[in-house]
Amino acid sequence: MAHPFLSADWFAAVEALRTEAPEATGPLACLTLNIVVQGAPQGDCAIHINEGQFERGLFDGAPTTVSVPFDVAKAIFAKGDAQAGMQAFMAGQIKVQGDMSKIMALQSAGSSPDQQVFQKKLQDLTA
Repeated sequence: MAHPFLSADWFAAVEALRTEAPEATGPLACLTLNIVVQGAPQGDCAIHINEGQFERGLFDGAPTTVSVPFDVAKAIFAKGDAQAGMQAFMAGQIKVQGDMSKIMALQSAGSSPDQQVFQKKLQDLTA
């Protein structure tokens, strides 16, 4: 069943898939990044990535915080469209506070076949 991106039901469905998530490798393995998704249907949403895993709320001490419009966040994180992120950044829609090298590491991370399979599962549960 598909759930609205970043809704409580979506987070619960993502949490249920956590055991199936591939282990983070490369730059993702040591990346901590705060993300504020602006304009989500339920209001602005604070999330973070820590060692390749999405979590709710901000991570205390994360070196970088990124502000992203809802539609761009959905394209990047739910649909796996890294190009949407690059275009939004170049258009000034994404704001970065802190260590810009963390964003560059995320952009260059690429995805393994296991990560692509998992990404498809995320797409399937996202409305």
